[in-house]
Amino acid sequence: MIRFSHTVFALPFALAAAVMAWTVPAASGESNAFRARDLFGILVCMVSARSAAMAFNRLADRRLDGRNPRTAMRHLPAGLLSPRAVAGFVILMSVLFVGGTLLFLPNRLPIMLSVPVLGFLFGYSFAKRFTLMAHFWLGAALMLAPISAWIALRGELVAGDVRDLLPAAVLGMAVLCWVSGFDIIYACQDVGFDVRAKLHSVPARWGVRRALRLAAACHAAMVLCLVALPLTGRFGGPPLGLGGIYGAGILLLGLLLLYEHMLVKPDDLTRVNVAFFHVNAAISLGLFLLIAADLWL
Repeated sequence: MIRFSHTVFALPFALAAAVMAWTVPAASGESNAFRARDLFGILVCMVSARSAAMAFNRLADRRLDGRNPRTAMRHLPAGLLSPRAVAGFVILMSVLFVGGTLLFLPNRLPIMLSVPVLGFLFGYSFAKRFTLMAHFWLGAALMLAPISAWIALRGELVAGDVRDLLPAAVLGMAVLCWVSGFDIIYACQDVGFDVRAKLHSVPARWGVRRALRLAAACHAAMVLCLVALPLTGRFGGPPLGLGGIYGAGILLLGLLLLYEHMLVKPDDLTRVNVAFFHVNAAISLGLFLLIAADLWL
């Protein structure tokens, strides 16, 4: 029910923020030393939070999934897992997430923010029932990955000057735009069911053609955010020092996004899964490798 491989969408952005947090000094000149414990904490918190949120989503949507032909064979509606077992898994992963934030002590911000973060992640599971902005709620949920990693590693620096958070916030906005765009694409598969079930989604409200245009606009906004990332130092944030490797990579990333939109047509949604999993995995992993290479080489 929960595939570790799907964690690849958010984890590379958290790791990219971590690389920046460890490498880039604060505007005041202070640096943030690498600790293996912090890296382990990021991995534990990312995997457990994502697993808890995904399992909770499956639990909340089990009756809707059972009515939708595309999702009727998922574990809960198919009877392969019981709601009680999945609820237990949600609790276990939630406890692991909250406990994992203790690895960042003496920085107390992660443990203080852990429960509100979980609440926001769980809230997405109900968003489609009452708002058209559900796609952007999901984007905001994954936006928390780089922002949370940055706060976990540089809590004191952020508390001293909130502008220190600028690089993570801009990277987070890129994630928000990226995830919102591909979630709109993914939702095009269920447009008929969403209309019948009176669920809120962009394709159900505006149609597939307009939805794909909005998804393309979201991805264009992502590229703009990534272009702006090296400029955060001009606005009081820490200077990142991203250069040619990063710049060339953003060009390639833009081409990947263009390819993703070429795969999906209003009258042909058969390649949505290719666009959703393969291309997006390449984008997230590629961006992490670009940032790491540019800062460390």
